[in-house]
Amino acid sequence: MEEQVVQTNKAAKRAFVGIVTSDKMDKTIVVSVTTKKLHRLYKKYVTRVKKCKAHDELNDAHVGDKVRIVECRPISREKCWRLAEIIERAK
Repeated sequence: MEEQVVQTNKAAKRAFVGIVTSDKMDKTIVVSVTTKKLHRLYKKYVTRVKKCKAHDELNDAHVGDKVRIVECRPISREKCWRLAEIIERAK
């Protein structure tokens, strides 16, 4: 997971890089964001996956694409992220 902070004139917005796992909904994609966290006791890295629903206005992203999503105002009950850019297309 690459968490970045995008600076604007209002407030800092979080940004994540992840892989699109679903594009079946209209104007919505599901992005899996993977993080590695060090376990406190065992000192081994644990992989955690978080699924975020992101707004894709043009239905441009497809399954397998590597994308950057940024935080935005709530668009629906579960959607508070939007697609910023497609970093790499699926092969």
